Amino acid sequence: MSQTPSFAVIPGADVSRVLDSRHRETVGIIESAYRVHGRGDTVNPPSYFLRFPDRPSSRIIALPASVGGDIRADGIKWISSFPENVAAGLPRASAVLILNDPDTGYPLACLESSIISAARTAASAALAADKLTAGRARPRRVGFFGTGLIARFIHSYLAGTGWEFDETGVFDLEREHAEGFAGYLRGSGTETGKTVVHDSAESLVRESDLVVFATVAGTPHVTDPGWFGHNPLVLHISLRDLSPDVVLAATNVVDDIEHCLKADTSLHLAEQRLGHRDFVAGTLYDVLTGELTPPPDRPVIFSPFGLGVLDLALGKHIHDTIRDAGELAVVEGFFHEMRRYG
Repeated sequence: MSQTPSFAVIPGADVSRVLDSRHRETVGIIESAYRVHGRGDTVNPPSYFLRFPDRPSSRIIALPASVGGDIRADGIKWISSFPENVAAGLPRASAVLILNDPDTGYPLACLESSIISAARTAASAALAADKLTAGRARPRRVGFFGTGLIARFIHSYLAGTGWEFDETGVFDLEREHAEGFAGYLRGSGTETGKTVVHDSAESLVRESDLVVFATVAGTPHVTDPGWFGHNPLVLHISLRDLSPDVVLAATNVVDDIEHCLKADTSLHLAEQRLGHRDFVAGTLYDVLTGELTPPPDRPVIFSPFGLGVLDLALGKHIHDTIRDAGELAVVEGFFHEMRRYG
């Protein structure tokens, strides 16, 4: 009889311990996952949304995926977004990641995944910022629209991969949140210039060469292409901030065309208006392989839908790091009925 599969639980503290201060390594893992995905050696089905008629602002999303290459991992991320949590002092998002053994299909670990999700999102943003500014003037002014966990992680990953700014702009619909984020930046030890809290979204965008949208917006609220007349790089992380007019006035790069142009994202709305997808210049994989070099005379918008293969790649790295150190917290007897005939 083969050995009974084991099952481990990896809490957030252990996830953080593996990832802390390893920004460049994490970005490298995410880049490798993008390359495997671009070569077609992944399975990344559409995300599945569980919505609630009595709680319309909330949802839980399932992201099943499989990634090949040297990573070789199967699994699913189960991530909730409950915006009402913020008023109660809790983070909006919470998540777990289940890794499955690719040989037997047995679940082999459950990892706390809000940190993994934030880290892979931030690493993707830092990777895109680096590759999309190649051949362009390096942005010296960064602006954050939205000041939650994702904004904090993106700032951390930019700083951790060598970015320095003369000015960091901050704007949030809730002034208190913007002030809080500015206070965090000033005390983070990574502030390389002055931090400015903006009174309007327009001033933030117009005065930033690199703009990060990390909001919970469900519909476009930035509608004037003129705000982007200075041709900034836009990391459109939250996907629904920009109107089709803004999208169509820019060079658009996505992580995956099929995934990004659905669910009424800004790019999906642009597609619905035009009836085609020709306004999408290409993918981040195209940029990584040299197939796409965005022109310097237009705004560049990077819109990543967020692929489950990225979570798997990072989760597998964390699992293997802890396993190799002999520190996995295995749940003894998790799989109980293992005899086919009793």
